[in-house]
Amino acid sequence: MRYRCLLMLLTCLTAPGLAWAQTSPVITVADMPVPTDTLRHSTAAVALPVSAPPLSRRGPGQTWNYGALVATAQNVARFSGIPNQPLYTLTYGSAVSGPNRATVAAARSLPLPPTVVLPFSEPYQFFRASATEFRSVGYGATVGGTALPVLFASTNEQDVVYRLPLSYASQPDSSRSFFSINVPGTGYLSQRRKRVNKVDAWGTLTTPFGTFATVRVVTRLEDHDSVSVGTTSQGLDLPVTREYKWLAAGQHVPLLTITTNEVASQEVITQVEYRDSYRRLVGPLGTTAPLPEALLAVYPNPLPAHDVLTLRLPAPGTATLTATDLAGRRIFQHRLKAPAGTLQLAPEAFGSFRGVVLLKVETAAGVAVRRLIRQ
Repeated sequence: MRYRCLLMLLTCLTAPGLAWAQTSPVITVADMPVPTDTLRHSTAAVALPVSAPPLSRRGPGQTWNYGALVATAQNVARFSGIPNQPLYTLTYGSAVSGPNRATVAAARSLPLPPTVVLPFSEPYQFFRASATEFRSVGYGATVGGTALPVLFASTNEQDVVYRLPLSYASQPDSSRSFFSINVPGTGYLSQRRKRVNKVDAWGTLTTPFGTFATVRVVTRLEDHDSVSVGTTSQGLDLPVTREYKWLAAGQHVPLLTITTNEVASQEVITQVEYRDSYRRLVGPLGTTAPLPEALLAVYPNPLPAHDVLTLRLPAPGTATLTATDLAGRRIFQHRLKAPAGTLQLAPEAFGSFRGVVLLKVETAAGVAVRRLIRQ
């Protein structure tokens, strides 16, 4: 009788955990991007609405309501098969059984620091989806009219984005990756990355796109870049980045991604992005086309208080710069000419302000908002 009672007690104690694992959505290879995907996503202000739940909300059976997010810009993520270029086909093509074989390509900028300008065009990132993982196997770009692959150092140093299947029952996992780019006579870049994934919650997510059953993955990224351009060489330990990603069955990309950087042991939100349908944008960012991220560089970021801020614009011309704090208070507004496509702001422009700055940049090519941390 005693053993029967103990067995019943253990069953009662463990049953909720079993129910949580069974109720959690399960993300499989069928939920990863495929070559025919054209998926729209919206960018929202990094200052979350007051009604938004805290990022610290975790565990089973959660309800996250981010329905009050307002789109400030929209972009389309396009996935395709391997582009019909000889070196891409040889390196990533489906006929290749080697470790670099890819199943899908995304038109996506290479992860270059903003201070590095290399003569690339038509950049791609290549991925392989399988029953056990979704990993990045390399990059590619056109240099001098030739499409060239950029590979990770080895199979063991490719970037494993997710291990599949993925659910609330999944254990934390990590991977380390390394790749390098060397353009003779121009520059060199390498990046070492440690990626740690942890599923910390599941539940119902609401955004302006709809309501879905989701599982949340928190990704911690630790990056170290080594850069050599001309006579200048430096190593950069980038701020620790966390990506809070809500995944749902059949969506192929996260429904919501909130990205943070670690500054002075505090997490600061740097980007809010969610899957969306087409919207006619209104407000300040709706009057001009959004400026693609790859066309505007703002550096250094974080910005030491005594340093000059540099902006690389898409083309020579005039730009209006407006800086506000997270409460919407204006720090400055300047209309400046950039004959060579580059602007510099002296430290005095910010006065004594320290903290998070929302920098709005308006040019003839479009409008963008960058989150800047002034130390």
